[in-house]
Amino acid sequence: MWLHEGHRPRSDHRDGPPVGSPITTVVRSVALFVVAALFEIGGAWLVWQGIREHKGWIRIDASVIALGLYGVVATFQSDDSFGRILAAYGGIFVAGSIAWGTVADGYRPDRYDAIGALVCLAGMAMIMYAPRSH
Repeated sequence: MWLHEGHRPRSDHRDGPPVGSPITTVVRSVALFVVAALFEIGGAWLVWQGIREHKGWIRIDASVIALGLYGVVATFQSDDSFGRILAAYGGIFVAGSIAWGTVADGYRPDRYDAIGALVCLAGMAMIMYAPRSH
């Protein structure tokens, strides 16, 4: 990821940030994390629905597909470190799980849930996007 390598984007773009700019790189990365979260949290929720809520094996079967797609989406991150990507994704997973529960199950997070999710997102940003010297 050039963000970590100290490259500078071209400055001749007038219609938004240049491709490969830090903003573009981070936005793409965050979008991939959100898509991965939808697949992973959705897949886990389908298992929950199938088993705990007795809503059938078709939901469990669909969960296998969703969870597999989560793994595929993670490979599109531009960082080469599996451990870093998975660790950073943990922050997205925590915040996304709270959001999913709110939307799908009527869960109402309290202030400690919200603060905890923000701490996790800050940790994710530090792990994934902090400048590094190689």
